[in-house]
Amino acid sequence: MRKMLNVLYVTHPDAYLSKIGETIAIKIKDEEVKRIPTHNLEGIVCFGYQGSSPQLMAMCAEKGIGLSFVTEYGKFLCRVNGKISGNVLLRKQQYRLSDHRIKSGNIARGFVLGKLLNCRSILMRFKREHLELCDTNYLANLEQLQEIIGKVNKSIDVDVDTIRGLEGIAAKIYFDCFNALILKNKDSFYFEGRNKRPPLDRMNALLSFIYTLLSHDVTSALETVGLDPQVGFLHRDRPGRNSLALDLMEELRPYLADRVALTLINTGVITEKDFLEKENGAVLLHDESRKVVLTHWQKRKQDMITHPFLGEKIEVGLIPYAQALIMARCIRGDMEDYPPFIVK
Repeated sequence: MRKMLNVLYVTHPDAYLSKIGETIAIKIKDEEVKRIPTHNLEGIVCFGYQGSSPQLMAMCAEKGIGLSFVTEYGKFLCRVNGKISGNVLLRKQQYRLSDHRIKSGNIARGFVLGKLLNCRSILMRFKREHLELCDTNYLANLEQLQEIIGKVNKSIDVDVDTIRGLEGIAAKIYFDCFNALILKNKDSFYFEGRNKRPPLDRMNALLSFIYTLLSHDVTSALETVGLDPQVGFLHRDRPGRNSLALDLMEELRPYLADRVALTLINTGVITEKDFLEKENGAVLLHDESRKVVLTHWQKRKQDMITHPFLGEKIEVGLIPYAQALIMARCIRGDMEDYPPFIVK
């Protein structure tokens, strides 16, 4: 199994990155504030617009260090990659399957089934621990989610649009319950539905930020095993969109992102003071608050779990890589179905 390396997150909007020897120099307003060696880095994520030098980009491409740029809201801008690597036959098979609506549906079914089972796990856990807070609407939504899981489980050899339709219904049910999962500062952290680009409330701002971190990790994992992150099965192809990364994120969001966001709020690590509301209604994390989230995110990735399919003990941060590896085997035809990551 691959060794988990570090990801450098640059949150200051005025930071500029350059190459000095085998290190990354971070400058703010022409003043060097830090140098980072590259030997234990697997990725860099920059939240800002100053960018980096061409020499640094070339070094990252040569060393296989993923370099991503996103806006302060977490919207993806671009990613610097090196030469295309991996098995060309694997990618060609990926393209063939993505153009086949039934075969795409079978693979997409795995992503959606994993997502819904992991969503149910979160809702069931809350029910066990806080039954007194579960109203009739919450319990009814939980039953309805279970019914859709049954339909997805039986949806073999169906058109991918059928899978998309079931996923859309289930996602609405899950997010209808999400507000109940927030136990602290309900007046400041409420959830009335998913909104983004830009997020319009604190809960969505936190979710969008963590989803951006997960997106980087998933994209890097797919590229590592030789798959094309832009060609997916559940999400339609769109120029500039990493559709396969979004596919894989579906099953990982509840466990890797949603639980982290809820923990940060319910334990009081993140409060309403950590957010800034702009004149256009957009809400985003303060720079120092992003560092708090990033510290918690990196610590969470170091936790150990037993992978439910592989049966191996791995770090949480390697889950995207493990699933990308399994997906590559499925696309090659070594496995009949794609087994999603499901929390037990």
